[in-house]
Amino acid sequence: MQYIEKNIFNTILNDKEIKYLLSRTENGTEDLLSKRSKIVQENNLDLDDLSLDELCKFVVNNPSILRRPIILSDNNMQIGFDEEEIDAFVPRELRNIVKCDKSCPHYPNCGSLREEVV
Repeated sequence: MQYIEKNIFNTILNDKEIKYLLSRTENGTEDLLSKRSKIVQENNLDLDDLSLDELCKFVVNNPSILRRPIILSDNNMQIGFDEEEIDAFVPRELRNIVKCDKSCPHYPNCGSLREEVV
């Protein structure tokens, strides 16, 4: 499965990327940003009172406010770790392999290998 990883602490997001992420959310800042983060509390900020440009500048300067991980595909977006929702990014064939147990006909190939790794 191909993917691109971007470390938001080493490679700063720009305004365009932040606006794109916000456009892909269902609930805007509530989905993407941690309003209870230390930096928000220390600055006594209400993120909803910021203009879009002010918000983008704040995120650029404080990337830790972003909920992580952020996983994007053409059709899906997942913010934060949720094992069941992350499954939407894994092709069905691979999901079936991961769920292989001793009752699976392929267990001798994939399931027992996983047990050795664990």
